[in-house]
Amino acid sequence: MLSNSDTLKNIPSRFVTYFPNNMYFCPVFAMSGLQNMCYTIRHTGIIERIEEHTVFVKIVQQSACAGCHAQSMCATTESKEKVITVPDSSGSFHTSEQVWVCGQRSMGLQAVLLAFVFPVIAVVLTVIFGVHRQWSEGVSALTGLSLLLPYYGILYLFRHALKKRFVFTIQKINEYGS
Repeated sequence: MLSNSDTLKNIPSRFVTYFPNNMYFCPVFAMSGLQNMCYTIRHTGIIERIEEHTVFVKIVQQSACAGCHAQSMCATTESKEKVITVPDSSGSFHTSEQVWVCGQRSMGLQAVLLAFVFPVIAVVLTVIFGVHRQWSEGVSALTGLSLLLPYYGILYLFRHALKKRFVFTIQKINEYGS
């Protein structure tokens, strides 16, 4: 937990949502004078490599139960290493440096909507439409599921536009007293 951080020590813990591996969300940052940190999710990472104006940061993504005391006995605990691409032209970072990878909370919501919510709504509406048109349940379900292929295909075609929309930033660990 980051309760000993200078950034968070004056903020009551009820306003801070902690996640595994030093991630937290705190909308109260706006009240503490750190307006640019408002509604931000941060995750620690290590710079893997730097190419021109792009920094590649390796983070360890842990399951939600990674902070559990019984994780050593649990078969569902998992962690994955991921590399996040971050545009940066400042030149103030170097390889193997530990940094914060920051993203707006709204990016996470948009990603969940695009990846999960909209497809489920499309499938359910198609099944309801098919049942209303007196198709068999199997045909309705297959039709609904078949919509997923073009949906995710369209998302794939627009991946470059989505990359421009979902932009992460990096900060040095010692900024803002953290």
